[in-house]
Amino acid sequence: MDPLKKVPVSEDVVHYRLFLVHPDTQTSEETLPQLLEDLLAELAPLLVKYIWQQQPFNLSYHPEKGGVPAHLAGSTEFGDNVEDEWFIVYLLKHLTRTFSQLAASIHDNDGQFLLIEAAEYLPKWLDPDSSENRVFLYRGELHILPNRTRSGEVGWPRDSVPFLQEALDVLHKHADHCLAHQRIRSAIDRRLQGYPDKIQSSLHHAHCYLPAAIAAVLSQRPALIAPAVSAFYLRDPIDLQACRTFRNFPPDARVLTSVTFTRCLYAQLMQQSFVPDRRSGYTLPPRSHPQYKAHELGMKLAHGFEILCSKNGLAAAAGHEAPVSSHPHWRGFLDSLQRNGYFKGELEGSVRYRELMTSAENFFKQSVTRTHSSSVHGPGEEVLQVLQSAPYSLEELKKQEAHLPPEESDDWLNISSQELERLLEERGGRGFTCGTRVAEEEEREEEAGYSLVAVTQGMKNFINAMSSHEGELDSDDFEDEDEEDEDEEVGPREQAGAEALGSLRRYMDEMDQELQTTNIGKILTFLVQYFQQGNDRADAASSSEPAEEDLQPLNVDVNLVTNLLESLASQAGLAGPASNLLQSLGIHLPPNADQS
Repeated sequence: MDPLKKVPVSEDVVHYRLFLVHPDTQTSEETLPQLLEDLLAELAPLLVKYIWQQQPFNLSYHPEKGGVPAHLAGSTEFGDNVEDEWFIVYLLKHLTRTFSQLAASIHDNDGQFLLIEAAEYLPKWLDPDSSENRVFLYRGELHILPNRTRSGEVGWPRDSVPFLQEALDVLHKHADHCLAHQRIRSAIDRRLQGYPDKIQSSLHHAHCYLPAAIAAVLSQRPALIAPAVSAFYLRDPIDLQACRTFRNFPPDARVLTSVTFTRCLYAQLMQQSFVPDRRSGYTLPPRSHPQYKAHELGMKLAHGFEILCSKNGLAAAAGHEAPVSSHPHWRGFLDSLQRNGYFKGELEGSVRYRELMTSAENFFKQSVTRTHSSSVHGPGEEVLQVLQSAPYSLEELKKQEAHLPPEESDDWLNISSQELERLLEERGGRGFTCGTRVAEEEEREEEAGYSLVAVTQGMKNFINAMSSHEGELDSDDFEDEDEEDEDEEVGPREQAGAEALGSLRRYMDEMDQELQTTNIGKILTFLVQYFQQGNDRADAASSSEPAEEDLQPLNVDVNLVTNLLESLASQAGLAGPASNLLQSLGIHLPPNADQS
């Protein structure tokens, strides 16, 4: 596709679609709206308590239009918390595994970010242009429609884009041929490792001194913590004008309560320094006070909620939102919840049953009604509506202070240099395996990584490589990986690259021949022989057995190694050009044991 014709995608927004893999138009129009209720009921246990950074996961029905089959689709702004995006990937994998008639596609402003995650394992023909309408989640796994090199094979040529319906038909009939390579799937699975348990581990519980009204709101709508933190985090001087008087949440009736954050939200709130306006009435105790952090967090949250209500709360009193029971999908959604055992055998009308029902209603509002409603209420309006519909007792909230769960340590905010290095190495690919690396494999990799031969060979490969606007080109790029590629015709770009590579090698050979007749060539030859003789003497001294065969001379460029080692020594263990260059070549030298 022409890049100039691509539809721009908003930043920090992920888009996803669910298709029936073998539909007809009438079946899709009848099946998908009914299937929507079952899908949401399947996800409800995972999502009713989930706190989204910006927008929740949502789905709505889209009829067939412009060659795109009827499907269910949604989009979610994830903001600063990229884990929301990957959680949606997990949800789609779960849905396509549970409902095998569905296939899912997902992308963001970076395009096929699933392929970006597994970039080092992708076939060479696959790039942003050739991946359109080829990448799907199906039966819980990543599938990539293959590149067709011969007539009669499954797939499409690299330079053609399949229609969605054609792609879905091939995916259904030839799923085994479309299954992504194990290394690609493993890279995605590593990124999703820990779900669904990771949902709970990503939360943080902290004590906060809050106005009683805010404590009551969060007890009913825990997810409103996200827009409140965002309002404080992104505040401007105009927003703070509403915080001089605090008409909605004055500081005179505060209680100590436990608040549930995501780690991202908690970090955003903690890392901002803020001094309240003296006219607001909010004051902080000395930093040495044991409850200083609770007072500071509560003060910041109060500002966030006040900003929300000042922006969006003006229209709340004009009317009330229609009950979820009036929505056409509610009854089917509720029946699906009951079939899936969502209420866990609780008696209808009991306290626990009502709590579960409230969570289900909130989830339904976020995931369904907001995508269909023409008058979407802002979070500030929702806060005021909760206060109107659920009165609270200050005395009761005061009593609950003695029974709060202990707050959690936030030591995870502080990361050591060793932990940071480990994370960077993992994300950079070094030591990146599915489990714990076997000791023997690690030892072999280290030996190969810092041998002199590996250093010089890596440098020679780097020098011999050619660079273009698409990245590094080496000799492997002109050799076919698979038997299928052997019959492909060499294109003009590949042929020109091969000719340039051959010309460069001939030029280097001529330089070597000229250097052999000069003093430089003699010096290099002498140094190589000198080091070889030293190696021979060391081997003879350490072994009492005679050598079975003559040792072959090492192919070591002494000047190259000497200069590299001197450059590394001058870096004193810090990052520098030599270490960066070697690491980019996959060569990792051990620490310098000679401190002299």
